[in-house]
Amino acid sequence: MLRKFKIYWELMRPFTLLAPTVGFISGGLIAIGASSRVVLSFAYIYPIILGGLSAAFLNGASNIVNQYFDISIDRINKANRPLPSGRISLRESRLFSILLYSLSFILAYLVPNKQFIIIVLITTLITYGYSAPPFRSKRWAIAANLTIAIPRGCLLIVAGWTAVKSFFNFEPWFIGSIFALYLLGAASTKDFSDIKGDRMYGCNTLPIILGPKKAAITIAPFFVLPFLLIPYGKINGILTGSHIVLYPLTVILMGWGSYTAYLVLRKPEELTLEANHISWKHMYLMLLVAQIGFAFAYLV
Repeated sequence: MLRKFKIYWELMRPFTLLAPTVGFISGGLIAIGASSRVVLSFAYIYPIILGGLSAAFLNGASNIVNQYFDISIDRINKANRPLPSGRISLRESRLFSILLYSLSFILAYLVPNKQFIIIVLITTLITYGYSAPPFRSKRWAIAANLTIAIPRGCLLIVAGWTAVKSFFNFEPWFIGSIFALYLLGAASTKDFSDIKGDRMYGCNTLPIILGPKKAAITIAPFFVLPFLLIPYGKINGILTGSHIVLYPLTVILMGWGSYTAYLVLRKPEELTLEANHISWKHMYLMLLVAQIGFAFAYLV
């Protein structure tokens, strides 16, 4: 039983559940601390917790769907994963993804603001369409990155906001757009090491279309430039968080992003050799720090 549990846990790719959970909580805390402030109380913490769990289950389900439809690619690129290695069957993975989707929808329904479940349903359609036919957007480079950036960047922050307030407010969409622009380029770091299997099964990612060097040059600005929108938003009254946090956060993220872009540009060919190149780890950690930093800026 324990062995099976570990396989299911691995199938969910637990490390990747951090960003949607933290991102949702961040969006909720941002809403609490935004202009026309609300009091930090259980009435708001309760839906934030429910929504954070819903976001985590939804991301776990989409991870399984991705592995389900990518099993042939993963036999080449990631043969040690549960499905291509045969440690779990396609039927078991399908049933587990249905369970996770169900848990996500139930928790989303329990969030008082029903705008949240609308975002959950939209996110489900987008993320499912990324992996599954007939759309399977991961076959086309720009469409693939958009279907990662929109739900996991923009909609995630807005979803967290809806745990506390209505999404008919420009501020969460502006913040979400910063994350979406970042992921629009940064998400491609995972594609470099998957070239062999992706090419064989018709997934035309940026590294395949442009080659590793040109792809690296193309995505490098996305590690830095989106964060210029933070001071722009503060100066123009769009962002109501503390400038004492937001301005240093901008410097940290742009400096860190510049270093990550350097790692990508230094030897692009190295990205094709490692399943988890150090730039991917930096990309993911930057995302988490940005989410936490925004939340802190709105609570101080």
